[in-house]
Amino acid sequence: MNEIDAPLPPDDLGHRVSEVFDLIGALYRRGLRKLEQGQEIEGVSVGVRSVLTLLHRYGPMTVPQMGRVMALTRQFVQRMVNDATARGWAEATPNPAHQRSSLIRITADGEAVITAILAREHALNRQVGGDLTEAELRACVRVLKQMMKTFDDVDPD
Repeated sequence: MNEIDAPLPPDDLGHRVSEVFDLIGALYRRGLRKLEQGQEIEGVSVGVRSVLTLLHRYGPMTVPQMGRVMALTRQFVQRMVNDATARGWAEATPNPAHQRSSLIRITADGEAVITAILAREHALNRQVGGDLTEAELRACVRVLKQMMKTFDDVDPD
């Protein structure tokens, strides 16, 4: 194993991970600005978009389930669900597993909105340059997942 492939000592790892966090922050802010430009088209906040994406991908969920997946407080997720429901993009349905915690499901209008948003994002993501390879993207995802594990025990509430 050559030096570049060897695991980093903790102090060096800490500095390199800080670089990654700095880039993630900048990427997040730029991405958020780009998403907000499309907000005028659909009128969807970033929070509501996150809720709709979850429901689109995984089907009906409770607010606490969504909060755990997104690592956000139940109160914040509930506000986003309320916004989506008020616009007719989501609705509460009975939850056979828990009477007090309704299942939230996406409506046909919500599906149309999130499908349009995801298509626009996909078109933008296709423009990412750099001749990236499958191996590089897998490595990137692996690194980010490993970084996420550091915060898995942090309760957003």
